[in-house]
Amino acid sequence: MQSIEQCDVVVVGAGAAGLMAAIWAGRTHPGRSIVLLDGARKIGAKILVAGGGRCNVTHFEVDPKKYAGSTKSAISKVLRRFDVPETTQFFSELGVDLKREETGKLFPTTDSARDVVDALLRAVEEANIRIQFPRRVESVGSTSTGFFVEGPWGRMECGQLVLATGGKSLPKSGSDGKGFDFVRSFGHHVTETFPALVPLNLPKSDPICQLSGITLPTTIRLHSSTGKHIIEFTNSTLCTHFGLSGPSVLDISRYYLDSKSKDSGAYLSINWLPSKTRNDLDLEIQALGHRSVRKYLRHCSLAERLVNMLFTYCDLDLEVMGDQLQRTERRKLVQAATEMRLNITGNRGYTFAEVTAGGVPLNELNVDRMESRNCPGLYLCGEVCDVDGPIGGFNFQWAWASGYVVGTSLR
Repeated sequence: MQSIEQCDVVVVGAGAAGLMAAIWAGRTHPGRSIVLLDGARKIGAKILVAGGGRCNVTHFEVDPKKYAGSTKSAISKVLRRFDVPETTQFFSELGVDLKREETGKLFPTTDSARDVVDALLRAVEEANIRIQFPRRVESVGSTSTGFFVEGPWGRMECGQLVLATGGKSLPKSGSDGKGFDFVRSFGHHVTETFPALVPLNLPKSDPICQLSGITLPTTIRLHSSTGKHIIEFTNSTLCTHFGLSGPSVLDISRYYLDSKSKDSGAYLSINWLPSKTRNDLDLEIQALGHRSVRKYLRHCSLAERLVNMLFTYCDLDLEVMGDQLQRTERRKLVQAATEMRLNITGNRGYTFAEVTAGGVPLNELNVDRMESRNCPGLYLCGEVCDVDGPIGGFNFQWAWASGYVVGTSLR
């Protein structure tokens, strides 16, 4: 006979949002029995790999306008409940001091993601939370007095249920999208989901793939099928054997994939010289006179391999002088350098994505409590919601804030 356990609150998912929800639930209601379940063999897998193992805990300035998915006003309402100063103070009280880097990202002073996970687990223990893993939840549902969760390990019944199951990114960590099935079973909608903050693929024959290892600042632009400029990101870009990665590419990826699903002709372009417009570069090359165009581009801090690729791409002689370029040749080179169209063939998928775009819209929740509008007693936080931000700690801040709101709002 299957064993049945009883408790007041079950939190499913011990990632950033789930840990936060459990900690604050325990602190807010110290007399309640709260159980935190996770299917992974190692707690906090996503936290441990974040920021190259350093964990970018948050950003110095988290702007709600930089998030996508649900409405900015709803996202802002949650973020205001637990802002960056409160996050910094929270971790400091746990013994994890944060430092600000030039990019605005906040990391532990120890540069150790393990310190972040260990501090959260200590806080869970101090809040008298029972954390049980690996206990994968296979099904959820309602009872006459609340909810149940089930798995190969048995069945647990509770008065209130928190789903912090994550999305689909980094599935090895346990976030394989099962949580979306759970929320649908309670009558919630899930907007179209797709990888976000994900590297993009180019054909193996694409000349950019031959630049593997080169990192430089660029501007990546998204255009509609009519050529209209939609959004752009200027940041470090990494050329790889499969295509493109780096902050600029990761940030624009969700907008590109979203636009592509609605406008098949949408495309990306890259400006290898982000400080220059097409007109700037055109005038500067015209002013070279009998000087080397290649040396000029090298002087613009472009790697030699990249300059050579641009010349080959435009079918130009490497030794050509400024005054030897035909007008059509000059314009072709200028366009290649400042608005080269990228032949994107796909993306690296959820395995390499840092976050999932899509999820439960915030208008289906009472964002004051992150409680389901159609199923009282059910709470959602973290990546299962239709909220995703850029790189730099924005998605962690959403996890901390939404988890805090849930933990302090249980009835």
